[in-house]
Amino acid sequence: MTTFTPSTPAEVLSTVQWAAAEETPLEILGHGSKHGIGRPLQTEHTLDLSKLTGVTLYEPAELVLSARAGTSLAELEKLLAENGQQFAFEPMDYGPLHGGEPGKGTIGGLLASNLSGPRRLKSGAARDHILGVAAVSGRGEAFKSGGRVVKNVTGYDLSKLMAGSWGTLAVLTDVTFKVLPAAETEVTLAIRGLLDDAAVAAMALALGSSAEVSSAAHLPERIAARVASGKHGSDAATLLRVEGFGPSVVYRIEALKQLLGKAGPLEEIAGEASKTIWRDIRDCRPFADGGARPVWRASMAPSEAHHMVMALRMQAAVDAFYDWQGGLAWLSMREDDPEAELLRGLIRKHGGGHATLVRASAPHRAALPVFEPQPPHLAALSARLKAEFDPKQILNPGRMA
Repeated sequence: MTTFTPSTPAEVLSTVQWAAAEETPLEILGHGSKHGIGRPLQTEHTLDLSKLTGVTLYEPAELVLSARAGTSLAELEKLLAENGQQFAFEPMDYGPLHGGEPGKGTIGGLLASNLSGPRRLKSGAARDHILGVAAVSGRGEAFKSGGRVVKNVTGYDLSKLMAGSWGTLAVLTDVTFKVLPAAETEVTLAIRGLLDDAAVAAMALALGSSAEVSSAAHLPERIAARVASGKHGSDAATLLRVEGFGPSVVYRIEALKQLLGKAGPLEEIAGEASKTIWRDIRDCRPFADGGARPVWRASMAPSEAHHMVMALRMQAAVDAFYDWQGGLAWLSMREDDPEAELLRGLIRKHGGGHATLVRASAPHRAALPVFEPQPPHLAALSARLKAEFDPKQILNPGRMA
């Protein structure tokens, strides 16, 4: 087994050209924080991008940042914080969920997996902030898409096509993202003791108000104790985050208190304590216990997800909590439960959506469709794209299907 560790885009290109000529599959790897997502790969060679690093452009005044694909996301977030800026889509760190160190994700992996966090309700995901990429296709051809300005519309938007492709279409070498100013003030309003259905109703009411809530999540009883080291108790917590300028945040929090005062006991959590809560929710910390129980993320209509979870609990042992106003359900299940067929069947029954297995043992992942199976017309389109970008099937073969 050979591991290639290129440090320049030219070295990436030559490695992929060799693999294409030899028709030899490659596993594409950064620091491995998401290595346990997707079907296990059967490859003899690894293309390790961890040495392809460095910021190539950062213009705070223009809100633009470019970096090599292997650059650590933690390094970039530190640089942005020093300039009062951030990736507004709040990218998740999968490392802790898989028993690894936090902060090991790369900016290339960020786009390849289309990461987002609790602020997705307001700011979208990685694909909504990408400006441009440089990459090498499975044909061994280097290409660029987009640019370093927000209004660049030249050619096809291949940058967005790379989002969520999990390294199966091309090897990213450089990426350019739009960044935004970080909020001056952050306060979370917690409503304690609500059951799932009441929590979903409260979140919908808050999101429909003029309070401009940027994130909304619900931690059922006991799950709440696994966030922020249990500092805020074990009672169920329905969390509403408000961000912005200080006086505006104070006004909007008061408006939420007036609106939700009868829902249950209210608690304000500000500053670093609030950030810790949302970081733990973002990284699925309640299930990052080092165990082997499979973890799923199910995305569906906010009004239906808790009904689906209730039906699922009738047939399987499930722990769950909710993000995105209830539209994202994080689920921890047992390997001996028929989770894939059961879970996806219930999602279809409750209005549709999709589910992804984000943690499980390699044999378990090999036996299940990890990503949501596509309907025939989308599967055919995906196959045509794969044939165009990687006709010899050398890039992360079999990871997604």
